[in-house]
Amino acid sequence: MSIYYRASFASLLCSSTFMLCFSGNALAQAAAPQASASQTSGLSRTLVGRADVSVPGREAVVAKVEVAPGSRAGRHTHPGDEISYVSEGEVDLLVDGQAPRTIKAGESFVVPAGVIHDAHNASSSAVKLVGIYVVEKGKPLASPAP
Repeated sequence: MSIYYRASFASLLCSSTFMLCFSGNALAQAAAPQASASQTSGLSRTLVGRADVSVPGREAVVAKVEVAPGSRAGRHTHPGDEISYVSEGEVDLLVDGQAPRTIKAGESFVVPAGVIHDAHNASSSAVKLVGIYVVEKGKPLASPAP
């Protein structure tokens, strides 16, 4: 991974986290947020920003993500990379072909484009994440997987 890519990734993650944590309702209203339920009612995404990136045909989507207590996100894929930061709670990340991992508040993870994954919140409180998706324009943010 090149230094330029790492610096760009770090910049995107820092600025997105700053936007979500410190800008309050003004940003959310300006970005015309949309709440959406995923495959189950246990996962919700609130879109807070969307912008073109330097790769033609791709865009960055920033979302507040919440997994309800005792819920699963449901097996799914994205048409691009998911970069997420857990801001509250902890979640079990289940990525096909990998051992399950527990991601705690203050930690992050990356799921490459097209990789089937799921998230399970086994706790009694909601898990909150900042999700950044660098995805193909015009495609659904997430698609159910078998």
